[in-house]
Amino acid sequence: MGFGSYDESEQQDLDADFDDDDAVQSEQHAHVGSFEFENGASSDELIDRLEEIKDDPES
Repeated sequence: MGFGSYDESEQQDLDADFDDDDAVQSEQHAHVGSFEFENGASSDELIDRLEEIKDDPES
């Protein structure tokens, strides 16, 4: 049989009879809430630090 040819006899018959009870319910692990983070630096300080990192020849 050549490369890329299709032979139905090579295909497997899988039992696709799934119960909803066995399935993962994605909404049961949904996150409800909020998240806040303060780093204490201003936008200008962060931009200056980024420029320092970009200019560093060792990185």
